[in-house]
Amino acid sequence: MSMRDAGRDQFRHFLTIPTRWMDNDIYGHVNNVVYYSYFDTAVNQFLIEAGVLDIHKDEVVGFVVDSGCAYFSPIAFPDVVHAGIRVAKLGNSSVRYEIALYRNQDALPAAAGHFVHVYVERSSNRAVPIQAAVRKVLQFISSPTDTAKP
Repeated sequence: MSMRDAGRDQFRHFLTIPTRWMDNDIYGHVNNVVYYSYFDTAVNQFLIEAGVLDIHKDEVVGFVVDSGCAYFSPIAFPDVVHAGIRVAKLGNSSVRYEIALYRNQDALPAAAGHFVHVYVERSSNRAVPIQAAVRKVLQFISSPTDTAKP
């Protein structure tokens, strides 16, 4: 099943994000670059709320190394975005998230994409294995198709 057809039931975690007036572009809908901000916000807010990300103090952090988005229908201010996130692949030092953005109460996503973090030591920028506490949190939102070993 493609992400275009992903129902809300395929995600274990959601973040509600209100659109802002400034998100709209001259064409009257949320500009494409803002969708990436929604992805970033949804993933990092989840990690912060789960207690596994301190953006100021952690010695190991996730760097975005790949992202992409497919757009299916427009979102515009004053819509509310419901961002569903799941882990599609959990590797040794990387994680691939899939994010679906639902407009208001729509059953199918207005856009969907992916976001890959590689965990690195902040001081050296070298990849390191995902810490056990982070891995446990990520496994909670893993999709059933993720076949990576814990």
